[in-house]
Amino acid sequence: MPKDKEFQYVKTRDVVELARARPITELRQVYQELTSQVALMVLHTVFRSDPADLVHTVVVNGVVDTINPATGQPERTHKITLRATREHFERVNLRQVKPIACVREHFAALISGHPDELQAVTPIIDFGMADPRIVDSIDVISDLDRRPNLIDLTAEEFEHFVQNLFTRMRFETHKLKASGDGGVDVIAYDHDPVRGAKYVIQAKKYTHKVQPSAVRELHGIVQHEGANKGILVTTHGFTSGCHEWANGKPLQLYDGTHLLALCRQFGIEARIVLPPK
Repeated sequence: MPKDKEFQYVKTRDVVELARARPITELRQVYQELTSQVALMVLHTVFRSDPADLVHTVVVNGVVDTINPATGQPERTHKITLRATREHFERVNLRQVKPIACVREHFAALISGHPDELQAVTPIIDFGMADPRIVDSIDVISDLDRRPNLIDLTAEEFEHFVQNLFTRMRFETHKLKASGDGGVDVIAYDHDPVRGAKYVIQAKKYTHKVQPSAVRELHGIVQHEGANKGILVTTHGFTSGCHEWANGKPLQLYDGTHLLALCRQFGIEARIVLPPK
């Protein structure tokens, strides 16, 4: 959007001079108007291109590829994000709406307040979460015998079990490959527009207590993955140093007792019987 609004021609000097710059409030209004129109156009195109009504919900993320002035590195920032169901969209008369009011009030969109400065918003769903480390999920829970002993699972089966559990807890989950996973067994997403977050999960099928070094490692992984929280789930317990080190950090530690409580809460019958010492 040009920052210059008006020019004037000075005949005596045969030059064109800037007469008035465009007010910053007008710049932001135009950017927001354009961004809102593009988002509505995307919704219209997708829903109208699906006469069989196969698409129920569409999420639109409007992004800008730019250069971070602080690092000089390329980056992609979100300027608008919204979610719309087909039913919700069909209530809109696009010929009559005011685009900004429509996306904000009807679709509860988040739209950058300072698009001229490339101010970002947090996307409802980050489509960058597609991760080449993800493998197909295996439904371990459905195949388990009544009240199975989780210690009898293999390490990989236990990782899938933990993924299945968090799926039942209404997270979107992805199991990562055993090799090259960067220390992450499962990635979970909460898409709630208020508390939405990304979690990295480690699953340790242990017959001994987890040591603080594992908790410190998880904290580093949380920072490396850009996650909101790290969760460590084990079939045994944690040494006192683990809880002391995790205190005040975005980490959550689930020991065997806590794990079984979650299983009961979400209708999974399981037990943990440790081998005799």
